[in-house]
Amino acid sequence: MSAENQINLFDLSDSGAAADPKVDPELIPTSATIPIPPGTYHSMEEMKAHCDRCFRCDLGHNRTHAVVGEGNVHAQIMLVGEGPGQTEDETGRPFVGRSGELLDKILASVKLTRERDVFICNVVKCRPPENRTPTTDEAEACKGYLLEQIRMIDPKIILLTGATALKGLLGIKQGITKVRGQWVERDGRFYMPIFHPAYLLRNPSREQGSPKWLMWQDIQAVRKKLDEIQNG
Repeated sequence: MSAENQINLFDLSDSGAAADPKVDPELIPTSATIPIPPGTYHSMEEMKAHCDRCFRCDLGHNRTHAVVGEGNVHAQIMLVGEGPGQTEDETGRPFVGRSGELLDKILASVKLTRERDVFICNVVKCRPPENRTPTTDEAEACKGYLLEQIRMIDPKIILLTGATALKGLLGIKQGITKVRGQWVERDGRFYMPIFHPAYLLRNPSREQGSPKWLMWQDIQAVRKKLDEIQNG
């Protein structure tokens, strides 16, 4: 896919006032029409204070907890999912329950942990009803938070789990099965679309060519890329 067909991660020109120093940060949680300028937040705690009272979209009306993220805020790997599920909404933590357990096993298979090596978050910070896919408007309303997380963490590798993350950050509309395992280099970072752990739970086969087998290939490629970056 050509660069022209993809979205520049840090292109905020369409927001108009994104670089306007007159933007009142306290208005950010009130409306998606208020831009989130780069440099708004200095910590995840600051962002969480806004997300906990955010109504930039309607998802805030039904949340128990906003799920901002978890892991090492200095990690070289960032994993971006779609949105919180029921357990995540109840606990305020991303990727918990069976999907989270599987994710931790996948990371551990190449000696990675969420505490030390990865920061985990989602495109939207509040649970969509019935765990449905976030709408385009919901994802756009939350995108400024995600871009600020990427800016603060400054990861070298970003793993995109699911089509919502793939479309939201790279502008790629193809399904994960078409592009998973492929590196996309952008703005000094390496992006890789990967299967969501929930998808792997629904497809338990480990035969060659199965989603779990492909995931094993992908996570090994991630480990190799990380080693190259750290040793380079």
